[in-house]
Amino acid sequence: MCGIVGVLGSHEVAPILVEALKRLEYRGYDSAGIATVNNGALDRRRAVGKLVNLSDLLVHQPLAGKSGIGHTRWATHGAPTVNNAHPHRAGNVAVVHNGIIENYRELRAELAANGVRFATETDTETVALLTEFYMREGADPVAAANKALDRLEGAFALAFLFDGQDDLIIAARKGSPLAIGHGDGEMFIGSDAIALAPLTDRITYLEEGDRAVLTRAGVTIHDARGKLANRAVKVIQIDTTRVDKAGHKHFMAKEIAEQPEVIGDAIRHYLPSGEDGVILPGKGLDFTQVQRLTMVACGTAYYACLTAKYWFEQLARLPVEVDVASEFRYREPPVPEGTLALFVSQSGETADTLAALRYCAGKADSIVSVVNVPESSIARESDLALPIHAGVEIGVASTKAFTCQLSVLLMLALKAAADRGTLSANTLSDHVSALRGLPAVLNVALDQNDAIHAAAQQLSEARDVLFLGRGLMYPLALEGALKLKEISYIHAEAYASGELKHGPIALIDQQMPVVVMAPRDALFDKTVSNMQEVMARKGKVILISDERGIDEARDGVWTTIRMPRVHDSLTPILYAVPAQLLAYHTAVAKGTDVDQPRNLAKSVTVE
Repeated sequence: MCGIVGVLGSHEVAPILVEALKRLEYRGYDSAGIATVNNGALDRRRAVGKLVNLSDLLVHQPLAGKSGIGHTRWATHGAPTVNNAHPHRAGNVAVVHNGIIENYRELRAELAANGVRFATETDTETVALLTEFYMREGADPVAAANKALDRLEGAFALAFLFDGQDDLIIAARKGSPLAIGHGDGEMFIGSDAIALAPLTDRITYLEEGDRAVLTRAGVTIHDARGKLANRAVKVIQIDTTRVDKAGHKHFMAKEIAEQPEVIGDAIRHYLPSGEDGVILPGKGLDFTQVQRLTMVACGTAYYACLTAKYWFEQLARLPVEVDVASEFRYREPPVPEGTLALFVSQSGETADTLAALRYCAGKADSIVSVVNVPESSIARESDLALPIHAGVEIGVASTKAFTCQLSVLLMLALKAAADRGTLSANTLSDHVSALRGLPAVLNVALDQNDAIHAAAQQLSEARDVLFLGRGLMYPLALEGALKLKEISYIHAEAYASGELKHGPIALIDQQMPVVVMAPRDALFDKTVSNMQEVMARKGKVILISDERGIDEARDGVWTTIRMPRVHDSLTPILYAVPAQLLAYHTAVAKGTDVDQPRNLAKSVTVE
């Protein structure tokens, strides 16, 4: 969601802040701004829209200073306007904020009763005004910030900069991630390590409730109880080559193309050479003691969980419940003995998923997470964190993270099957062998790019699109529909193929494209029957299948996309590729913002 950066440096900080903010663009935003202290004087610049607008403003209205904070805002309270953009300033203090201050109305009323006036529609301005109020009462900057923080309810990452203080930034974290970067005579803050990668590789991750006082000499951190905290400094390795487009037009195109490589990395991590089975990190897991699996996630990660439900139930004969995190946490379901709770999140900071994990803590026998950021909150609060090895994913619409999640979840299901003795040694060996060959098969799927591009040109003229699938293809149909609507803005819905005649078939006419995902598996004939029902009503079918499936069912089909034949359990991972490319090329044809679609954020760290 919103992105925060801060620098106490030895060089002019404005260009450094803007460059760091560019590395946070993937999080989604609609305005941006920076504030600096120069010769003791606090000043700021803000602009609506892309960072280039802020850069243009800084050309005409330069901002000097070697201390500063910056922000990319995704609007929550108040429209995306310059007035509502961060940093917010009240007298001697400027603030940037990621999250939501839930009690801001009560605080505003209290401040108004004391004669304080408001200039914006945001909750964040309340933090700046409250801090300035305490400074006017005589508190120094650190004390004033702490008094303000004591009053706040909700989720936040905050950074404070003060007039007259060119060697001070105060940072606080409650619910939203924040990292401290250590330099030589310089200090940095960022919403994640990606923003700080060009500046330092030494990172301290603030924990829940932490407050930090930064000077160029270092950082002092106090925990939620006010005690000095000795947080570790970790040396991180971020492959900066994966944070550029590497010749591709969009990050999404690059990340789709990277899938054979990163999935290969994940497979080699969990199926190392010379091993016949899945190897988990740390103490691993013993599925013989697991009676029930609860899986919780949001968005694309939720569809990965829906797919994994089939694997765990069919391969390991393990009962599975899958929940959307925002519903799970408020439903407050019972967590019976023998439950393993599994949470999936690309960022590892998804607010609802993290809250659901905390609900299960102390109730579930074990908490496992599948994440792309090993140092994230969800990973740190899990009994076992399973990294997906996707590398940095910049495109807001998840592609390689989704297929890496699927790959890790499938390997986990195979581990469960091995532990529970539900598959023979030969069958397990077949699955492992197929997995090792998956990257090569994915390369074949990527070779169908031209055919998918042609289908997308036709699809781009549609107003509505349906996706159909059965079994393992049903969650994949849901993911395909999500990808299409989030980056092309075409209304798309997905249904289990058998549900078509229970209502959605009323939508079918000659203007309605229907994407049918149907590998030639045990459910193929039934899916084709549903496809025939669509064509009988003049629906325009795009059939995604393998050679045999297309040969058997192509009559009357509008267009086909041919996939290589693959082991049945791997079809969701393979068929994600044409679903992604179909959405990508459709969006390009419509001229939408592929990497940063409107209204969306990469990391959803607020409810």
